[in-house]
Parts: sequence; structure tokens; C-alpha cells
Amino acid sequence: MINESMTLNEIQQAGLAALSRELGPVGFVRFLQMFERGYGDYSQERSDWLEDQSVEDIVKRIQEKRTQQNLD
Repeated sequence: MINESMTLNEIQQAGLAALSRELGPVGFVRFLQMFERGYGDYSQERSDWLEDQSVEDIVKRIQEKRTQQNLD
């Protein structure tokens, strides 16, 4: 049982052990993958990606995709 005398590392280890026990190996890994930190600078990448696009361009692409989906 967790108590106030446990270190943060001990609490982390106990939590991981409980997850592994309750979820099994596959569920344990899938749970941990939900918290992957990733890499890169999303804000900069998004700014670069949208730099030459107007709102009208984006709306047009959305409408085209919706039309295409309705045809499929």
C-alpha cells in the first residue's frame, strides 16, 4: 500500500507494477504509449505548414474532401 514514506520512484514502480498486473503485458504497453511525448516543435511546424495558405484555401480543401467522400 502507498504511504507517505515512499519515495516518488517507489510510487512510480508500484504504479507500473499494478498496471502490468491488471492490464497484462499488451495492455500495459498500450497504456504507456498513450503518454508518448513525441518530438519536434509542433507550433513551428504548423506555422510553416500554414504559412502560404489562406482561410479560403483551407475551406476549399475541406469542401473538396467532403465532396469526394460523398462520391465514395
